[in-house]
Amino acid sequence: MLEKREQDGVVVVEMAHGKVNALDLELLHALIAAFRETPAGVPIVLTGRGRAFCAGVDLQRLISEDAAYAERFIPALSDTFLTVFAHPAPVVAAINGHALAGGCVIAAACDVRLATAGPAQLGVTELVVGVAFPTAAMEILRHALGDAHAARLVYTGQRVSPDEAHRLGLVTDLVDADTPLLQAATTQAAELGRLGQPAYRLAKTQLRRDALDRIARHRTTDDVEVVDIWAAPETMTSIQGYLSDLQARRA
Repeated sequence: MLEKREQDGVVVVEMAHGKVNALDLELLHALIAAFRETPAGVPIVLTGRGRAFCAGVDLQRLISEDAAYAERFIPALSDTFLTVFAHPAPVVAAINGHALAGGCVIAAACDVRLATAGPAQLGVTELVVGVAFPTAAMEILRHALGDAHAARLVYTGQRVSPDEAHRLGLVTDLVDADTPLLQAATTQAAELGRLGQPAYRLAKTQLRRDALDRIARHRTTDDVEVVDIWAAPETMTSIQGYLSDLQARRA
């Protein structure tokens, strides 16, 4: 489900869960634990195994469970976003493939986001599916992209290439195809780790303070509505329709 290893003074956290590292309750809990158990000041590289960084929420699992699953899942999803976003040490995303919906938000929560030009798609498809964004997700996207670009991706559900994601600021740097992505990410994380970590931690807090304050103010009330939307019967019908359309396009 999740592999955690040390490499050149950096902790590499690799999602290895099914074909596309889809987010379910178990993977969320594993991600939270991996970050919280990493020693203070140690940089983290977050990546995925296979053809996807993370393709978002496991929608099949969601519709196969009862409403109580959604009631547990959304708080865990928000906690995961916030755990990555507020982690005090450097966090670098090695976006090895598709990063969609919640997977895109997790990537956006990292300090630095590296990708290689290619066929991968990045985007937030929640509104297309028919589900709402937790407050933490929306604030992370606004922080990474700015209001205008975040609004464009949120409202349209558009999937973009790594090149376009780089232009928008969703990807920080494009890595040359001749350089292994994980190597580049580990090198970047190690360089950030050599900076004075008390100063780095404070700078990170200062840069993210407005977003963190808004999350703290609005998460409790907003996410009650988010859970209601995700657990509603009409949402489950919308998700089923989305999955059916997706399957038909692949046939």
